[in-house]
Amino acid sequence: MSTAQPAKNSLNALTSLSAGGQTYHYYSLPEAAKTLGDLDRLPFSLKVLLENLLRNEDDTTVDRSHIDAMVQWLDDRRSDTEIQFRPARVLMQDFTGVPGVVDLAAMREAVKTAGKDPALINPLSPVDLVIDHSVMVDHFGDASAFKDNVAIEMERNYERYEFLRWGQKAFDNFRVVPPGTGICHQVNLEYLGKTVWSREQNGKQLAYPDTLVGTDSHTTMINGLGILGWGVGGIEAEAGMLGQPVSMLIPEVIGFKMTGKLREGITATDLVLTVTEMLRKKGVVGKFVEFYGDGLKDMPVADRATIANMAPEYGATCGFFPVDEQTLNYMRLTGREDSQIELVEAYAKAQGLWRKPGHEPVYTDMLELDMGQVEASLAGPKRPQDRVALKNMKAAFELLMETAEGPADAEPDPKMTSEGGQTAVGVDDSYHHASSQMLELDGTPTRLDPGAVVIAAITSCTNTSNPSVMMAAGLMAQKAVDKGLKTKPWVKTSLAPGSKVVTDYLRVGGFQESLDELGFNLVGYGCTTCIGNSGPLPDAVEKAIKDGDLTVASVLSGNRNFEGRVHPLVKTNWLASPPLVVAYALAGNVRLDLTKDPLGEDHDGNPVYLKDLWPSQQEIAEAVEKVKTEMFRSEYAAVFDGDASWQSIKVPESKVYEWTDTSTYIQHPPFFEGMGEEPDPIEDIKDANILALLGDSVTTDHISPAGSFAPDTPAGKYLQEKGVEPKDFNSYGSRRGNHEVMMRGTFANVRIRNEMLEDVEGGYTRHVPSGEQMAIYDAAMKYQEDGTPLVVIAGKEYGTGSSRDWAAKGTRLLGVSAVVAESYERIHRSNLIGMGVMPLQFPEGSDRKSLKLTGEETISIEGLSGDIKPGQTLTMTVTYKDGSTETCELKSRIDTANEAVYFKHGGILHYVVREMLRSV
Repeated sequence: MSTAQPAKNSLNALTSLSAGGQTYHYYSLPEAAKTLGDLDRLPFSLKVLLENLLRNEDDTTVDRSHIDAMVQWLDDRRSDTEIQFRPARVLMQDFTGVPGVVDLAAMREAVKTAGKDPALINPLSPVDLVIDHSVMVDHFGDASAFKDNVAIEMERNYERYEFLRWGQKAFDNFRVVPPGTGICHQVNLEYLGKTVWSREQNGKQLAYPDTLVGTDSHTTMINGLGILGWGVGGIEAEAGMLGQPVSMLIPEVIGFKMTGKLREGITATDLVLTVTEMLRKKGVVGKFVEFYGDGLKDMPVADRATIANMAPEYGATCGFFPVDEQTLNYMRLTGREDSQIELVEAYAKAQGLWRKPGHEPVYTDMLELDMGQVEASLAGPKRPQDRVALKNMKAAFELLMETAEGPADAEPDPKMTSEGGQTAVGVDDSYHHASSQMLELDGTPTRLDPGAVVIAAITSCTNTSNPSVMMAAGLMAQKAVDKGLKTKPWVKTSLAPGSKVVTDYLRVGGFQESLDELGFNLVGYGCTTCIGNSGPLPDAVEKAIKDGDLTVASVLSGNRNFEGRVHPLVKTNWLASPPLVVAYALAGNVRLDLTKDPLGEDHDGNPVYLKDLWPSQQEIAEAVEKVKTEMFRSEYAAVFDGDASWQSIKVPESKVYEWTDTSTYIQHPPFFEGMGEEPDPIEDIKDANILALLGDSVTTDHISPAGSFAPDTPAGKYLQEKGVEPKDFNSYGSRRGNHEVMMRGTFANVRIRNEMLEDVEGGYTRHVPSGEQMAIYDAAMKYQEDGTPLVVIAGKEYGTGSSRDWAAKGTRLLGVSAVVAESYERIHRSNLIGMGVMPLQFPEGSDRKSLKLTGEETISIEGLSGDIKPGQTLTMTVTYKDGSTETCELKSRIDTANEAVYFKHGGILHYVVREMLRSV
């Protein structure tokens, strides 16, 4: 990275230390404390933010008042002060990364059009993009599944991969981890993360905490290694890598005290599902969670990372673990250099970032868990926070069937903005009884019952990064095979680890062969089932589900289980540990009590129970001992190289991308068309039509689905017009580099319910002038032709779920000027502003229902044409069909001064381009 200007250093905090035979300079918190006062009891995560301010003090974006506000936090335990955070680096995955690189390429085009050098546009912070979101489980249950799936992946995604190869060569400070390597968060944990970063500044080595933002909510996984990071929108991440700070309020920090130890037979997955349930009930949305207590002493980083990974599910911005001896142990295991480990220890101890026994920082609020109380658990059927004890699973499913009701809302405070797993209101919550269906599989007649497990997937970095639960799954499989048990024939099984190291240790442990026998063959290194890339079910199974309208199940070791996410036909989805995934594949149905009912029969016809197969802690520990440092060093030695097919992709050597009209994956987006040197003035919204009237907890999956789509959808019709056959559609997520597809996919989830229509599911609306029902995209285009502005009206927790920049980009391209909701998810609210869409919030006691909105009204919003300021009050006038009107005050959810600047420019990318053009 290029030399940067040193900070103002008003507190004379710059000093040095020696580690690994080298001298490092750093901005010392103890030195700053000589002026600021005692900082020892500041939460570790806030110490990281404070160092960031000291190092970037410039009297413009960071001044002494921001530093003082961090100190004042110790007294108030909260703050209203906005700070500018500069992460050390940016992490991307390919679904969200491709549109990011497309935008960079479009920005280069805009700079070229302005007569300047397009090479002005480069990431200023290190960026790593890991291709992990594209592989699908097309083939499974045989030795060639991995090879076959990779071949299909390369064929499907060749245009995207060609573009990323171009980006890898064209941009400085930009690395790509090729497909078939691993999941971004696991690669980050096992290889990319340094805990302490360093770079040259004015001839000296400057050391500082490794921090990052990522274009995926589960970036928080790296918090388990003492690295502060969280998910942001793709738009915000793009700005971050182009040198813009991340604007944030100094957060509240919730302390989570860990005591005791897990009991025999209890896994890290059981622990994280318990933590998720507790923190959701506590209400930690928009807050940092920091784990402390002497229970951390023996908790390995792999377990910490599993807990940190699910921060979006428990609603927090991050779930931070401080640096201690376990951190160093993990860095040694994973092959980090000795000099780096020495730097981490020396720096953490010098800065007061090292966890000491008995130390308890000051927190906004606290809660405590005795880990000895954790029990074997799953979570579902459609929200990660709805934990169900294993012993209660049968009863829980029966209750769903008998009462036709989903679980109670687990979020106690409806005023909270929600981040993480929520089901959408509008999704059909009924679980109907249905007759069992006879079917034939591989020539053998069998029967599919309600509750049948049709997908059993060992998937997701949440758990595949953890050797203890992976070895437990291997041991389970080994014992099951020894006893003669087999997976039920209707279960689609898959194993998709987050890194190749997992394959190495499963083979060395002697477990992969047993997993293969049960159908858990390697299908790919990527997110697969956890993000909806579960692939098709066998035709006979799909037909049986449809014919019987069966409520069936998936069991997966993932982190998200929204309805429709895993597979469109699978209504109930249960998160579980890898060994429980194996158990349910053997059992074949969730309507069993696995603590009492047998999983199957042995060679002699005797019943085999879960307790007969479940490995002891001693057995697991002995298996984990087989995980060796050389495995990590070997697999990561050529992590950026890729296989022969990746290396054979030919790309032009050019600063500006050569766009082609024929590509259906990569298209030049229209965001910068007609962009002037100065932004146009913002005008009030007058007589807008309502494009969609939506309920509570509408997720980014609903707004911008990532999965497959049908031939009769707007996106399907577009691709067929371009000569693409339905079998080659791939998924929305894979085509995020083509705005034509993504516009047509916006609000197109098959489960979204627009309240403007009665008993209609899917991406439809009423075009008010004609009264016709049509696809939301088609209606939006008609409104654009007429010059009619549009708004979207929604309920609580709008935009929950994974960060999706296209949920905002698509909204903008459909012509939506504003969204009016009762509350917002943090990242999606930010992304809307980043695309020039105004997020507005109903006041307490007012909503779409109190205003009796049907969607046939017109909406006017006044107050936008003046100076845009954070949190200002605007006036909405609703004009009803009969001509009567009603007014309502709305709060602007532009929360910070930086966001106001971005909105005035029409979006964050427009602001960055204009600033870069001004700089030359």
